[in-house]
Amino acid sequence: MKDLIFLLADLWMIFAGFVFGWKFIRNHSNYLLGLEWMIVATSGSNFLLWSLLGGDEDSVFYDIAYFLDAFSRSVGITLILVLGLMVVTHRYKPTLAVDIGVFGLAVAAGLYLRHFHGEDIHAAPAAFYVATFYVVVNLLTTLFLAYFARRLWSIGSKRLAIWTGLVTAAASIIAITYDFFPLPFDDEQRTIFYTAALATWGTQGFVYYFAYRALHAHNVATGVEPTQEASAKS
Repeated sequence: MKDLIFLLADLWMIFAGFVFGWKFIRNHSNYLLGLEWMIVATSGSNFLLWSLLGGDEDSVFYDIAYFLDAFSRSVGITLILVLGLMVVTHRYKPTLAVDIGVFGLAVAAGLYLRHFHGEDIHAAPAAFYVATFYVVVNLLTTLFLAYFARRLWSIGSKRLAIWTGLVTAAASIIAITYDFFPLPFDDEQRTIFYTAALATWGTQGFVYYFAYRALHAHNVATGVEPTQEASAKS
């Protein structure tokens, strides 16, 4: 039953990532969020295959998993997320150079930081600093997401604001727990932790999409930004 719930949580994250990532691109032309959502879904797909094939640490899936994990924890669900949401909070229009640049930065960060996965943070100072870095950038992102939730509340989307706050708080707990506070009642593979993490990350993808859509709709209704039809004509 525990393994089944784990697989369902992973499938939920994969579904949310691919479906709402595509919606970000198709409905809002937001490639920052759309591609990052799909990268999260790809990470979940890789993790699922690795788990189903036995979880061999010598498998190529293992190396890919750590790269994609470092990619999103360092730059993806931090800097890329903030820049993507700023489209509706600050009318920010990222250029193609920005899109390429931040994803290039995320790739470089993923390639470098993946080497520190699995190291004992209490015995290896470098691993401790990397784990601390992940927590710091997550908390800084949380500050922006708190502002994002407040914007939702101010336009009357109170339910979405509450859900945004709750899922963001859950993601911060996951980030802090990830390296520093392993669950004492969990098994060696950390099945309970990863189940909670996958379910939380999938719910982030789901909630943030509808929150973004609500703020975009408000901006269009109040004339802050043009409709898609007007943008196409211009």
